[in-house]
Order: sequence, then structure tokens, then C-alpha cells
Amino acid sequence: MDFKQLRAFLTVAETGNVTRAAEVLHLVQPAVSRQLRLLEEDIGAPLFDRGRHGMSLTPAGQSLVAYARRAMLELERARVEIGAADNEVGGVVTLGLLPSTIDILSSPLVGAVASQYPGVRIRIAMGYAGTLLRWLEAGEIDAALLYGAARSAEVQSTPLIEESLWVIGPRDAGLRKSRPVRLAQLVGRKMVLPSAPHGIRALVEHACAVGKVTLDICAETNALSVQRSLVLGGHGLTILPPIAVAEDLRSGKLSGAPLADPPIARTIVLALPSNRPTGRHVRCAVDLLVEEARKAVEAGQWPEGRWLA
Repeated sequence: MDFKQLRAFLTVAETGNVTRAAEVLHLVQPAVSRQLRLLEEDIGAPLFDRGRHGMSLTPAGQSLVAYARRAMLELERARVEIGAADNEVGGVVTLGLLPSTIDILSSPLVGAVASQYPGVRIRIAMGYAGTLLRWLEAGEIDAALLYGAARSAEVQSTPLIEESLWVIGPRDAGLRKSRPVRLAQLVGRKMVLPSAPHGIRALVEHACAVGKVTLDICAETNALSVQRSLVLGGHGLTILPPIAVAEDLRSGKLSGAPLADPPIARTIVLALPSNRPTGRHVRCAVDLLVEEARKAVEAGQWPEGRWLA
């Protein structure tokens, strides 16, 4: 297989049609069909089911998609990095950020990279810690900010920030920073929590088990935006780091109070792969990511964040 075959395969997989793929690739349709045929002969299995209404991936095709995307990503990284001038830091850097941190970090990070390393192109991927860890291990991202120490032989992690978790509720819940809430006080209150195995959910469940507390969970979600929306709608309280809803707390749309007895905190770590080299351009972008996180904590833009690094 070669670059042209993989590109044709991925384009057909995305468009579901050889004709549309040919338009995207600026090729004639027979050329795209030939690339697919050669790839299938090389793989030794059909990659598409060809029907009247388009083309759908076979099980073999579905397996190949993930590998092909990673291969194309690595080739793109190499092309951009090699194409940079000898004295210029250049290349594609893909960074993974948690939903709770992406708003506060993405804009200053992109600005800092553009100013200091114009040859570097930043890609930002958002995901929860488990997803980011899998992407990092698979080589789909170059570095990530994760919750907790990454338990993986293929990843090295450095603690950056410790942040307390708060009880978050609508404006009329009357929660205040000066009045911490004991975990036991949440018994009997409707709770909206992240779905397992989300890191915050694991922390809350552990605290509940130690304190022999049972919470009334009325809804679970793996989307921070849905969690926020349900709380704003009065469906229950939630537990989050205040940075996740910092603007809502500042504007008074939501109210919040620190958790106490026991206090619950999470640690944000910088995760880098240990199973492959980290290029100079990645290191430069990561250094700026760490610097922007430090600035946010020191400027008070990261509520309840404590700098560890």
C-alpha cells in the first residue's frame, strides 16, 4: 500500500461515494477506483460493501480506518516538520485538553505559539482523561493534560495543578465560597454527576464509600455542557472543579461552595508519551502550554487551582 491508496481509501470512507471522493481529490473516478482495488488486493480483503446508495465499510475496512488515519497523521507531521527551515521550529502538534480546561487555555496557547513559533501548527483535541490517554498511547495526540497520574507504561506524567472540587448549583441554591458543604449534607438532594468511569465520578464515589454516604443521582452524562445545562435548569446539584463553570460562577448564573468533610481534590498532570520520541516542535508547544497554565493559576483565572510544578 502507498500514500495515494490510503488517501483514496479514507476519502471514500468519509464521503461514502467514489464520485464525491474523486471530486475532493481532484481525480477522475476510475483513478480512485483503481487505488481502492490495488489496496484491497494488497490487504487481501474487501474494504467496502458496494451498494446502490453508496459504499459502506466492511469489518476489515473499519479496522483499517484507524490505522490509516494514524499513518496519514504521522506523514503530515513529518512533511510539515521537514519542510520547515533549518533554523525554524516547525511541524504539527496535536494537544489533548480536558473539557474543563479547554476554554481557559486554548486561546492564550494558540496566541503564544503563533507569536513564538509561527512554523508550528496547533491542533487541539478535547476529551475526557480516559479518552485522551488512549489517544496518547495510540499516537493520535502528542501530549495532553489529564486528570490524575496516568497509569500506563507508555506515558510519563508530571503533576501541574491541584484543584478542589465544589458543589455547584443554580443561583437560588444559595451556595457560597465562604460556607463549605459537607458531603453528608447532599443526602436527599438530587444530583447530576458525570457518568462512570469519569475521574470526578470515581473521586466522588470513593469519598461516598469512605463516608458511608449514598447520593440520589437523578441524571448522568459524559458531556460537561449537558451537566451544566441540567444544573441551570434546576434538575439538581453537581460536583465539579470551579474552573469548569468559572464564567457562570462569576456572572451569578450558578452558585458554588467547596466540598468539606471530606474535601475532594483532583490533580491535573502533563502527560507525554514514553514509547516514542518527542520532537523539538512538540516540546516547544508543550512548554508554552505549561506556561499558560501557570499564568492562569497565578492570575487567579483558575479558581481553586494550586500550582504544583
